[in-house]
Amino acid sequence: MKNFITLFVKEMQESMRNGKWIWLPIVIMIIGISQPITSYYMPQIIESAGNLPEGAVIEIPIPSGEEVLAGVLGQYGTLATLLFVLVTMSAISMERQNGTLTLVMARPVQALQYILSKWAAQLVIALVSLLLSYLLTWYYTNLLFNKVDWKIMLASLGVYSLWVVLIISVTILAGTLLRTSGGIAGVSISFLALLTVSTGLFTKFMEWSPAKLREHATSILMQGELLENGLLVIAATLSLSLLLVLLAIFNFKRFEQF
Repeated sequence: MKNFITLFVKEMQESMRNGKWIWLPIVIMIIGISQPITSYYMPQIIESAGNLPEGAVIEIPIPSGEEVLAGVLGQYGTLATLLFVLVTMSAISMERQNGTLTLVMARPVQALQYILSKWAAQLVIALVSLLLSYLLTWYYTNLLFNKVDWKIMLASLGVYSLWVVLIISVTILAGTLLRTSGGIAGVSISFLALLTVSTGLFTKFMEWSPAKLREHATSILMQGELLENGLLVIAATLSLSLLLVLLAIFNFKRFEQF
């Protein structure tokens, strides 16, 4: 436990030094608040763009606050997913390339402690960034549209956060398999994209898929409850994430030889 805490604190300090604790929350917050702001000012944006036929009238229905937050989850599903992968991809490969990994594993550090410290540190950074972004977006949504109950907001965030857990787990596993950051990012994004595409193509057989988490989080916003098989999706996501972390630990054990 002592080794895990030491490695976790080291990872936190390193993330603070390289600015990850600053730029990642800021970028994720910008992604989040852009949705309510653009939705609110969309008529003015279209009007200022010009090139409309004379006399043309465009009426855009005002979305509800719940619909705006659901749109934000869609933004997270693409841009934020890519950012979380890019942030995590060098967690292990960087230390492997600069020789720090050899020094760490020369000490009485177990693969379990090393991988869990990396996984937990990257997960904390990602989840805190997501939390700050979603809270800020919820605040602006309440200002510009109708008020969304905070319990509904937190419940939808809790369900969607499991997708982030899966992203970090996949990227950490890829980090134990490959040496280059580009390869790690490519494998991780390909896995997540394949999972998403398969879920869309084979809906009958993919009811358990973690790619459905956004649908369930959206259902909480719009209907106040999970869709059918919601608990199955949550359980499958947690199980798959645990399996990926265990595989990462198993694969990393060969480095104990250092």
